Amino acid sequence: MNRGMNVSVVLCTYNRCKSLARTLRSITASKLPDYVEWEVVVVDNNSTDDTRFVVDEFCRRNPERFRYLFEPRQGKSYALNSGIRNARGQVIAFLDDDVIIEPTWLKNLTSSLHGSDWAGAGGRTLLDRPFSPPSWLSLKYPGGHGGVVAALFDFGESPQELKCAPYGTNMAYRKQMFEQYGLFRTDLGPSSNRRTPRPNEDTEFGRRLMAAGERIRYEPSAVVYHGVTEERLRKRYYLNWWFDYGRAIVREKGVGVPICGVPRHYFGIPKMFAITLPAFALRWMRTVNSPERFFAKCLTWSIAGQIAETCQIAREIRENPRNDEKDQFSSNLEKL
Repeated sequence: MNRGMNVSVVLCTYNRCKSLARTLRSITASKLPDYVEWEVVVVDNNSTDDTRFVVDEFCRRNPERFRYLFEPRQGKSYALNSGIRNARGQVIAFLDDDVIIEPTWLKNLTSSLHGSDWAGAGGRTLLDRPFSPPSWLSLKYPGGHGGVVAALFDFGESPQELKCAPYGTNMAYRKQMFEQYGLFRTDLGPSSNRRTPRPNEDTEFGRRLMAAGERIRYEPSAVVYHGVTEERLRKRYYLNWWFDYGRAIVREKGVGVPICGVPRHYFGIPKMFAITLPAFALRWMRTVNSPERFFAKCLTWSIAGQIAETCQIAREIRENPRNDEKDQFSSNLEKL
C-alpha cells in the first residue's frame, strides 16, 4: 500500500441500529499502517430508529474517523451513490450494516488497489457462527442459496482473478472506476419502490467493469462474517428473492435493439412460456432430494420473474415507444 493513500469505507444502513453498532465497533478495531488515511462514511437511508444516535456516538468519540451522511431518497443505490460522491478516499470499500470484520479486513482488501493492475477487489465472506440449515436448504450450489442466506463468498484461500462479481458487503473499487463507468444503478437494489428488483445493484457494477475489460481480484485474507436472520430461514423469503432475481436479470440486460422494428423482448416471451418455464418446473417436480428440489423450485420462480419483468417492459415500450430508443434500462447510469 503506497504512502499517502486514502481509503474510504462506505456503509449504508436502514433501521438496523443494533447490528450497526456491532459493525461499527468491529471497524474501530481495524489495523492499518500509520501512513494510510482512512475514514468511515455511514449513510443513513432515511432510518426511523436510533441509527442517528448510534452513529453520532462514534462520530463524537472519533470525529476524524467517522462521518454521518443522510440520504432521504429511499433505496440502497441512492445511499451508495451518495456515499461515493462524498467519499474522500482514492479507494472506496463497501460494507453492510449487519456484519463483523477482522481487524485486517480493510488493509487486506484495499492493498492491491494502489496501482492500475486491479480495478477492484472482493473479500471472503463467511458465516459468523456455526449454522445448521433446515433440511430443505443447501449452501453448496455455486451461485445458489449461499449468496441469499448470508452473502457467502468463498473461493478458497488463494488470491485469484474473479470471474464473477463480488457482493456489496465485502468489496472495494478504485474511485476512478466510478468516474469512468458511472455509479450504481438506481433501478436495481433494495428500495421502497416495488417496481425495483431487490438484487444485483452491487454485482451489476462488477459485471459492468469486467465487460469493459477491467480486472477484479479475489482477496481471501479480507474476511467478513455475516449472520443469518430468522427471516432468511423461511421458504417464502427465498421464493420472493429468486422471483426478484429473475426480474433483475432482465432489467440489467436492458431492452436491447429491436428486430425488424419489433421490440426484442416480444421474441423472448413465447420461448420462456413454452420451453424454459416448463423445463424448470419439470426439473422441480421430478427432483426427490429435498434441498435440490427446493433449489429447482427457486430457479423456476426465477424464470417466472424473468417472464413477469419481460412482459412489464414490453408493455411499457408499447405504451411509450421512445423508451425503446433510449434503452433506458441499460444506459441510465448516474455520473459523478
